[in-house]
Amino acid sequence: MLQFITHRTEHDDEISGTRAVLAGGCRWIQLRMKEASEEEILRTGRAIGRLCREAGATFLLDDHAELVRELRADGVHLGRNDLPVAEARRLLGPEALIGATANTFEEIERAAAQGADYIGLGPFRFTQTKRNLSPVLGIDGYRRILARCREAGIALPVVAIGGITHADIAPLLETGLAGIALSGALLRADDIVRHTREIVTTINNRKI
Repeated sequence: MLQFITHRTEHDDEISGTRAVLAGGCRWIQLRMKEASEEEILRTGRAIGRLCREAGATFLLDDHAELVRELRADGVHLGRNDLPVAEARRLLGPEALIGATANTFEEIERAAAQGADYIGLGPFRFTQTKRNLSPVLGIDGYRRILARCREAGIALPVVAIGGITHADIAPLLETGLAGIALSGALLRADDIVRHTREIVTTINNRKI
């Protein structure tokens, strides 16, 4: 699974970036606009929601659980300092997809107990697209945490995030991850559509 997290660059805004990665075969979009006003999130979210529905892609909002229904999104992704998973579940009901960011096994355990559907675990390495970065995990960190999940019987899909490049994907997936989340690695490509297609192929070929 490839997840795309929107990010504005010199060449692309959230909408054009989403359009490009969808054309390349990505089918999971998370709209992340940390500094934007509600009006801007709604305007952008309506456009991205339409693109996702046309492509048959999953559409999640970062943080803003209160806007999920208005934007007809599939759910929400919650950061470590956002709304608690249990509260989002009460707000959105059993059908909504709820993802939670984690940096430790204990955070995964807590999110699983509260009803999260998947985990975004990271960061893999330093990334400039996120402020207040948590401790970097590296390959060994993923191996260690995923092993503890298996020991505890926690079967939630776990997606790696944070500074990941194309070359990192195969070794990361070998740790037992369910997918990869990318932002800058796609948007910095000379040809976003082609690069997305290559990464989707890499991920699909690593499925066991």
